[in-house]
Amino acid sequence: MAVIHKTTMQPTKLELLAAWLPSREWHTGGEEARPVKAGGFRLDDPAGEVGIEFMVVTDGEDDGAAAYLVPMTYRAGPLEGAESALIGTSEHGVLGTRWIYDGTHDPVLAAQLHALFTGRTQAQAQSLSDVLDPTVAVSPVETGNAADAELVQVTDAPDHTDVVVRTPDASAPLTLRVRRVLGAGTDPAQATDGQVTAEWRRPDGTTVREVFALAFAKPGS
Repeated sequence: MAVIHKTTMQPTKLELLAAWLPSREWHTGGEEARPVKAGGFRLDDPAGEVGIEFMVVTDGEDDGAAAYLVPMTYRAGPLEGAESALIGTSEHGVLGTRWIYDGTHDPVLAAQLHALFTGRTQAQAQSLSDVLDPTVAVSPVETGNAADAELVQVTDAPDHTDVVVRTPDASAPLTLRVRRVLGAGTDPAQATDGQVTAEWRRPDGTTVREVFALAFAKPGS
């Protein structure tokens, strides 16, 4: 299980996101962002090397606030070939310099999201060590294999990112669609092979359950 250290990060994750979000195609708030943490969960890296977090942030106030899902990975060094996915670096009070990436481009997150969809791992509490998050619900992908998935391709779209993965014994790849823009709590009306739902909080404090990620057997569904 990942250990959540009670320490500081300079700059903070939210400070890094304030600078990074306006550069994203799916950010609707113009040239400035003032993100506020509004929910999420973590996944464990079996090797214990990479931190994996799915964070929801809101940007704005009251009914005008937008909500974004930002999967992030935290690494002790640069991820080769992922320069364009770097959100920034931060000094962790215990672990030292951390390279923080848009996790949809990280092969470790892709493998563990696939493991979540196939029932081989469980969502962890966002801010507590060794605690499962019972609010995360998974409609699993039906698969006969238990192999780790390999990241094949990542495609960004105006409101989601498609992460294509493949396992060694699979006849076809699987597309894991990570939603970027969250809305009023309604689920997308799409035929899928699996989905992950979780909760986040609006600025007024009310809780919304919404689809965070979907699985499609065919890319481009």
